Amino acid sequence: MGETAPLTIQRIAIFPLPGAVLFPGLHLPLHIFEPRYSAMVQEVLARDRQIGMIQPRQLPGEESREPPALYDVGCVGRIVDVEALDEGRFNLVLEGVARFRVRRELDVVTPFRQVEAEIETEIEDDAVLSSIERASLEREAKRFAARQGYVVDWDSVGQLDDATLVNGIAQVAPFDAAAKQALLEATPIDARAELVVQLMQFFGRYDSDDGRATLQ
Repeated sequence: MGETAPLTIQRIAIFPLPGAVLFPGLHLPLHIFEPRYSAMVQEVLARDRQIGMIQPRQLPGEESREPPALYDVGCVGRIVDVEALDEGRFNLVLEGVARFRVRRELDVVTPFRQVEAEIETEIEDDAVLSSIERASLEREAKRFAARQGYVVDWDSVGQLDDATLVNGIAQVAPFDAAAKQALLEATPIDARAELVVQLMQFFGRYDSDDGRATLQ
């Protein structure tokens, strides 16, 4: 997280979910069905409508640890759409608000986990790339999309601001969980853009035998 970014300290309910990484300014749909997370949704709807999305982390020698360890950095999402379903289930849409860094996990009686976190209040929408960086990002994104067989409205993509474009690729591209975590933690935005380009090149390779992406 940026050294100069202003921070606030806040208690947040967290939803540790492998492979689900939310970025500021973007949306993440969720289907909530576990009773502990249904309880979390009910509480945050009555409180601040905010949930901290963060990935669990397996540490060497602690693979069976329960509850699992957490990565240091996640993203606070605000519930912007909610649909209550039968049996306490919910469909939600979270909008990424800001990244956070876990200071400590709180000892709570709730069935869901809560942490004390440093919330970054810097607005990434103001961040810009140089024209060369933007062109390089768009060029590699087009190559990557073509290799993956994606259909993209590039005219609409061209209208996105730099932060939304970088974060959008980072969130939707089929990178692995560790790569997405690295992207979430990368700052400033030009460093994240450079990492996105590197990952698209890395994950965009194809195995000549079966046509699948390879890390070789």
